[in-house]
Amino acid sequence: MLNRAQYPGAALVVLWRLRYRLTLRDLTEMFLIRGILFSHEAARAWEAKLAPSLADELRQRRLGKSGVGRRSCHIDETSVKVRGRWCYLYRAIDRDGDLVDTMLSERRDMAAAKAFFRSAKSATGIVPDKITTDGHGSYPRAIRSTLDKRVTHRTSASMNKRLEQDHRGIEGRIRCMRGFKNSTSADRFCQAHDELCNHLRPRVRHNQHVSANRRRMLQLRRATSALAILAAG
Repeated sequence: MLNRAQYPGAALVVLWRLRYRLTLRDLTEMFLIRGILFSHEAARAWEAKLAPSLADELRQRRLGKSGVGRRSCHIDETSVKVRGRWCYLYRAIDRDGDLVDTMLSERRDMAAAKAFFRSAKSATGIVPDKITTDGHGSYPRAIRSTLDKRVTHRTSASMNKRLEQDHRGIEGRIRCMRGFKNSTSADRFCQAHDELCNHLRPRVRHNQHVSANRRRMLQLRRATSALAILAAG
């Protein structure tokens, strides 16, 4: 029974756990077929140990990359079930579809909005010129007090459809998990998932066509770098 985080396959277990729609028990069965035995609790422990280091490193790599797309971002919330209760996952992407930030909150209010804007500013190192949100009343004041009064705030359901579509990634990934046991594990998983998906994203702009050959090359190169980060963690 291999229950140590030093096991060299732990990095691959965590990568597959974050990337694909697999439960912990799915992973144990898949590796068992390959002759590798570990418990689902071992996989859970590896995730708890390695996922934060992956998220932190990928987040740090994004800091200061202020392309043209960063000047306009879209912000919305989706729901995540934690301990049987629905919480709010704040998410933001820029005009090109790249990740800005992710934050889990038990409430959808002014304090949460301000905390998210502070976190997003810390993640990118810049203040966008335009922000598009839904019509929730906490956003205008949170933008003015946390970012800059000169930021243009737009409320448009049609302009935010690309982010609503982007929610499908995390929503589909956690659906098979049937919720989280606590907010710490939920926040850890959601952050690591979004950072990894953004890292593996082959496009550099929204709706860009990427050939199958280049997609495979980028997938292999970036997945290998993610595995190296996990192995070092």
